[in-house]
Amino acid sequence: MTLRIRFAFSLFLLCQFISAQNDTITKLKEVVVSDANLKKYSNSQSVLKLNDSIINKNEALLTDLLNFNSTIYFKEYGRGMLSTVSFRGTTASQTAVIWNGININSQMNGSTDFNTISGTDYNSVSVKAGGGSLIYGSGAIGGTVHLNNDLAFYNRFENSLKLDYGSFNTIGINYKANISNEKWSTQIGFSKNSSTNDYKYLNQYTWRGEQRWNQNGEYDVITVSANLGYKLDAKNTLRLYTQTSNTDRNTSLIVESETKSKYVNGFNRNLLEYDGDFGRLKANFKTAYIFENYQYFANKDLNNYSYGKTESLTTKADLGYSLFKSTQINAILDYNRTKGFGSGFGNNTREISSASFLVKQDFNEDWKNEFGIRKEFTANYQSPVLFSFGSSCQLSEFYQLKLNLSRNFRIPTFNDLYWEEGGNRNLKPESSYQAEIGNVFTFRNITLTQTFYYFKIKDMLQWVPGNNGIWSPQNTNKVASYGAETLLSWKKQFGKNIFAANATYAHTISENVVTKKQLFFVPFNKVTAAVSYSRNRISANYQFLYNGFVYTQEDNDPKKIVPAYNVSNIAINYDFKLLSSCKVGFQVLNVWNKFYQSLEYRPMPGRNYNMYLNLKF
Repeated sequence: MTLRIRFAFSLFLLCQFISAQNDTITKLKEVVVSDANLKKYSNSQSVLKLNDSIINKNEALLTDLLNFNSTIYFKEYGRGMLSTVSFRGTTASQTAVIWNGININSQMNGSTDFNTISGTDYNSVSVKAGGGSLIYGSGAIGGTVHLNNDLAFYNRFENSLKLDYGSFNTIGINYKANISNEKWSTQIGFSKNSSTNDYKYLNQYTWRGEQRWNQNGEYDVITVSANLGYKLDAKNTLRLYTQTSNTDRNTSLIVESETKSKYVNGFNRNLLEYDGDFGRLKANFKTAYIFENYQYFANKDLNNYSYGKTESLTTKADLGYSLFKSTQINAILDYNRTKGFGSGFGNNTREISSASFLVKQDFNEDWKNEFGIRKEFTANYQSPVLFSFGSSCQLSEFYQLKLNLSRNFRIPTFNDLYWEEGGNRNLKPESSYQAEIGNVFTFRNITLTQTFYYFKIKDMLQWVPGNNGIWSPQNTNKVASYGAETLLSWKKQFGKNIFAANATYAHTISENVVTKKQLFFVPFNKVTAAVSYSRNRISANYQFLYNGFVYTQEDNDPKKIVPAYNVSNIAINYDFKLLSSCKVGFQVLNVWNKFYQSLEYRPMPGRNYNMYLNLKF
């Protein structure tokens, strides 16, 4: 099928919606967002925001939330195990995860394990498609995932408690408290998600007539967070965000004869932020300390393990000035110092400084432009000059055109540079040029968006065997990715009956420029869809996910693939209207009992169940 036919075909399919379903909107007196630049400099790109009503309709871990509600493809090593992503055909380390405006991708391997994060710990989760290195730095090539804790300043005392219990002894606890007035704002949160995870494999996974089941798959994820905001006066605000998490997880066996291993990892994140408003001049200063560590036990019954730790200190100064009513400029200075030590890469320190200059120009409500450049400075590698240009134009009441051009990059990680043996200190950053065109159509209750994109990555890092048999990272591949995303959302009320539907479709070509082969573990097609109905106290929803087949080898051998699969969930809940709200719900996951896996020999569960109680008081 030619590129033209593929794009024409994708125009009629459904894809990522711009915003998630909205419940009744409550106007707040004042909310201070944790990542102001996400809204300020993203008018020319697609941003999907998942609010807490959407978050609560999905399983707790971030993989499940994004898998059923975005175009991101996930590769899981079994339920609750290691989970990595491919966004617009890129690798796991080319999607940046942003916590309250700070890039939190691992300094050791450059990626984020989405099964160590609970979506219920945040007020909202946003997904921005396309390059974002200008503001968020390394890894923001395919897109960025934003974890936001926004602080509200008005009189309130709110508590929410969600309790889950499901198949395989799966337990979920999430508690959040919000206490605030016009001067103070406090958020306290606790979440725990655990499971014995001993599900049976479907018939495709029997051995000599005996039923096989998921062995050594237990996991336990605990997170504690506290956020505090204080308004010194009408123009000056201080905010403190803290979060600590620990994941204790065994690794599922492929065959019963394997040695049972486990992986323990955790993090501690602290962010102090100051906002100042001096008329035309706006000032924002951030200081963040992030600690991450892991321990890998090749035999979980022995006290022998490999380990790695990093400590990162980041300071950022963002000064904004309004030249005219329609034009604003921002100058950003950033410094990061990371110290890493571990059994695999020794004891090393890396320092990176950067300077950025951004311009935002709104000619009027219908025409908005943004431009920026960024340069990093470090002794570890030569950094390219990054840039981004975007424009958004509302050409009519029902049609909006978006254009974006950018250059983005990913720096070598501690593992790439310092691994013993094989680390390569002469690596260059991966560099990417990309362009996209977005078309947004709005008619009454329907929003349809079509986005076409193209980008090319050079100096892509890949671990390859050397002459002495030792694997080492090299800047080898060039990759071209292009595709189409089509977006649809609809909501309609008939009397007391409220209906909503949305869907996402992504068609992705991501190929090695030399071999013309599709990158492995990048599906050509992904579809998600959801319909919901509510009336008075009762509501129900149905979710659908389709992932096309993926190659598992670079040579695109058709015999070495993970087949396409589809999986559906259904849920119903009833609000007893006790306290502020008391919802009791029941979910059937993989309702049609389909066999599926996103990684070979790592089957996911068949039909399983979850019931929950959601209290607000």
